[in-house]
Amino acid sequence: MECLLLASAAIALLLLGLIPAGVSNADDNGIEIAYGSVIKLMHERTKFRLHSHDILYGSGSGQQSVTGYPDVDDASSYWIVKPQLDSSAKQGDAIPSGSIIRLQHMTTRRWLHSHVYASPISGNLEVSCFGGDDESNTGDHWQLDIEGNGTWKRNQRIKLRHIDTGAYLHSHKHRYKGSVEGSRRYTKFWMPKSQFVNFKVHIPIIK
Repeated sequence: MECLLLASAAIALLLLGLIPAGVSNADDNGIEIAYGSVIKLMHERTKFRLHSHDILYGSGSGQQSVTGYPDVDDASSYWIVKPQLDSSAKQGDAIPSGSIIRLQHMTTRRWLHSHVYASPISGNLEVSCFGGDDESNTGDHWQLDIEGNGTWKRNQRIKLRHIDTGAYLHSHKHRYKGSVEGSRRYTKFWMPKSQFVNFKVHIPIIK
């Protein structure tokens, strides 16, 4: 079981999931990810998906836990891409590199979130899910950095930097006793090795 962390270095995500009707799909590599897209994010090195479920951390913030999960068909690994609070962006708009986004867990409706609490397992900064449709704050804000810039498309490496703390979402191949079986813990981390922060973007279309 590996720990996924937030880190102050690059992150790549393999993005798997659904995209809304009307999003361009002229070719596999040119598929755009837009606000409203439903996606999965996969850590490139470990191949685990960003995952959450209605299970709370037993210490730290006590908020909803976030882990990595290997099952490609798991329904609790879907996230909805939303703009930052008070944004004028609309559903279906393309997402340029540098945009501040939020990721809403599709099943529980809570937001991918971080703060200064330490992870109860790794000791690094904790990543959790927090809030709901009517509750969100800047702890849910993540800056999207795309390799090569441009707008977010399939098969691009990206990194996600947490706005409030400046750290990046990150993972590595450490297994922590007490983590949910078959999952990896996501937290934030300040001094990662570069091979553990790479994610890549990929979206299969569900027709």
